[in-house]
Amino acid sequence: MEATALAGDVLSGIPRALHIALDGLDPEKLTYRPGKHCNSIAWLVWHLTRVQDRIVSGLAEQEQAWVAEGWHAKFGRPADPGDAGMGHGPNEVLTLKPESPQLLLDYYDAVCKRTVDYLNGLSAADLDRVVDPANPEVTVGARLRVCILDNVQHAGQAAYLRGLIEGKRVWPS
Repeated sequence: MEATALAGDVLSGIPRALHIALDGLDPEKLTYRPGKHCNSIAWLVWHLTRVQDRIVSGLAEQEQAWVAEGWHAKFGRPADPGDAGMGHGPNEVLTLKPESPQLLLDYYDAVCKRTVDYLNGLSAADLDRVVDPANPEVTVGARLRVCILDNVQHAGQAAYLRGLIEGKRVWPS
């Protein structure tokens, strides 16, 4: 299996994890934080989607779905392509209050489709392409690695938080 196919397979597996973490959640559980400085499930899923949208759109040299497809308006947020959650503190986490988990899933699905389309057009050699001339270590592959690690980490956190909220294991056997 080529590295680009592996990256696509990993990222295509995230929707299952997100459905497990989100399906059937009411707005209160969606925005629940176990502590003042903790993230909510809604924020975690929004953030991981924003990171993927931002990274892959940058690599593909296209406008982020956040702006191009009007997702910012659906979330009641400004059309700021830099707003992906990095540096958000407790007050910013509180501002993310989607009406339902479906909005988060729909945004992720739209971004994931764009990602898979982008990855399908890459060759193994493309992974070594330098994307930041000032820093030759920043390649397409390095950016995709960040995207994958961020998505897997936060999808797992969202599933764990769901289990914490409901007092049970939510991941299937």
